[in-house]
Amino acid sequence: MADPQRLTLLSPHGVGADTVDALADALRAACAGGDVAAVILRLAPGDERGLTALVKRVAPAVQEHGAALLVACPGFAGDLVSVQARGGADGVHLDKPGDLDQPGSLRDLRERLRDGRILGAGGVETRHAAMDAGEAGIDYLMFGGLYPDGAAPDAETVRERAAWWAEIFETPCIAVACAEAEVASLAATGAEFIGLESAIWMAGDDGLARIRDGLARAAS
Repeated sequence: MADPQRLTLLSPHGVGADTVDALADALRAACAGGDVAAVILRLAPGDERGLTALVKRVAPAVQEHGAALLVACPGFAGDLVSVQARGGADGVHLDKPGDLDQPGSLRDLRERLRDGRILGAGGVETRHAAMDAGEAGIDYLMFGGLYPDGAAPDAETVRERAAWWAEIFETPCIAVACAEAEVASLAATGAEFIGLESAIWMAGDDGLARIRDGLARAAS
C-alpha cells in the first residue's frame, strides 16, 4: 500500500496584519489533523520589518505540527530571502519566475537559500518555463492555484501539466485544487503533493477530513 499524498495549504493572497492572527489559528487547526507537508504564506507587499513580523506570527502554528512554512509575496521588491530567514520560515515560493539571469530570479534565490532552505516555484504557463524552473534547482514546482487577481488557470490544463511533469521529472510537483471536486483527478496524476486553496481548507466544514480520507482510500 502506498502512502497517501500529502497536502500543501495555500493561504489567501494579500495576508496582512489585519488577517494574520485568524489565519494562524486556522492553520494550526488544519495542520493538527496531519498529512500537511507545507504551507505557502502569500503576503501583501510591505516593508521588510513588517513582513518579517507577520512570518513570525504564522511560523509556530505551522511548524509545531511538522509542516514547512514557505513565504511568497507577489509584487514585493525587497529581499524575500531575508524576510523568511529572520521570520523563521523554511523557504521561499516564487510565482512567475521569469528570466533566470536577473537579480531575484530562481537561480539567484537558489544560490542564497542554504542550509536546507526550500525553494519552490509556481505560475509557470508553458512546459518550457517549467523545465527552466526545474533546471534552476528548485525543490518543487507548483501547477495551478489562484492568481492575485482571483483568476485561476483552467483545471484541465493544471491536471495535464501535473501528469506530464510527474511522469517525466524527479523534482516533486504540487497540483493545486481550487475546489474540492478537483482533488481526485489531480491525485490521479501522480503529483507528489496536492495543494488546496484556502476556500477549501478554511471552509469550516468537513472538507479537509473528506479530502484526507479520499487520498487515503486512493492509496490503499
